[in-house]
Amino acid sequence: MKWLRIGSALSGIAACSLVLAQVAPHARHAGAVLAAQDDPVALSELELDAALAHNDRLVQDNIEAALKAGDADLADSFVALARDRNIALPDDLISRVGDAVKAENSGSHLAKRFATGLVTGNADDIASLSGTIAGDLFVIGDIRDVVREGKHLAMGEDTDRLVLGLATAGLAVTAATYVSAGGAAPVRAGLSLVKDARKVGRLGEGLAAWAGRSAREVVDTPMLQNAVAKGSVFRPGETVSAIKAAFRVEKAGALMRLGKDVTRVAEKTGTRGAMDSLRIAEGPKDVARAARLAEAQGGKTRAIMKLLGRGALLLVGGAFDLALWLLGAALTLFGLLSSIKATTERLTQAWCDRKRARRLRRAQIAAQSALADAALTA
Repeated sequence: MKWLRIGSALSGIAACSLVLAQVAPHARHAGAVLAAQDDPVALSELELDAALAHNDRLVQDNIEAALKAGDADLADSFVALARDRNIALPDDLISRVGDAVKAENSGSHLAKRFATGLVTGNADDIASLSGTIAGDLFVIGDIRDVVREGKHLAMGEDTDRLVLGLATAGLAVTAATYVSAGGAAPVRAGLSLVKDARKVGRLGEGLAAWAGRSAREVVDTPMLQNAVAKGSVFRPGETVSAIKAAFRVEKAGALMRLGKDVTRVAEKTGTRGAMDSLRIAEGPKDVARAARLAEAQGGKTRAIMKLLGRGALLLVGGAFDLALWLLGAALTLFGLLSSIKATTERLTQAWCDRKRARRLRRAQIAAQSALADAALTA
């Protein structure tokens, strides 16, 4: 029975050690992820490690897909990620990416995209964004958007209040840009990007809802309707003055911070990177996280957001599962320590019992010898 109890304790040590060896890596990863959940840079690195460990061709396949979709900038971002992670890529694939980037940055292509951004007010790369911002800085783009959406509002038609509010804010910021000799330009560029993302349907649903509420707060609707009714694209000075009066500067702080954060992303990742962050963001805090990620990862940011989605910015779901891994590891470790304790106690008890039995035998032998000696003496 004694050795059976010792054997069961030793079996417990073996079983707990085996389970702990399986659970420990998952628990270690879970602990690291939970500790990094408020740091988008550290969190994205951990999630990238996990994603790349499960698929050796993940980066190469995404480069091929980006080239097929005509997105040379994204393909180049994946090449930068592969270089940073020491992932080998075929030479011909790297050459194809280089050729695609050169073609995308050619003079004729840039001129065409600039003109498209200037005329339509829509941007999907740095050249078209430059055209869009040029139009907005000369107030043509924002007046066009305010007059169009304002007339829809006055006539009771479907109105994109977010575009209306952003254009109104843009006019006020443009004036501040001129006054401050460009000091407000980052906000101006960021607001243009948010507005363009909304127009082309690349603004996340949660962020769009938040920005829509913020845009409503910064616009005095009756005053704006009156300004639009009397305004015209052909009288920009008069129209801008009337529209600016409808802008509530004191309520625009959050919207201005959003514009700055979007510009921070664009400066490090390009226009498409900023658009990607706006697409996955569910609120201004996500955009601020994207700005932190972009400042740390630079050109690799687009590839990271493509692979991880919103998970590149924060812990998306799975917190309960991660906690379960930690709990499982803790319980297994407790079982291992308990088994070690039980084994130690039972081995110690067995040794003590054996030593006591040996002493008893010696005492018995000594007593028998004494009796024998006494008998001989008598």
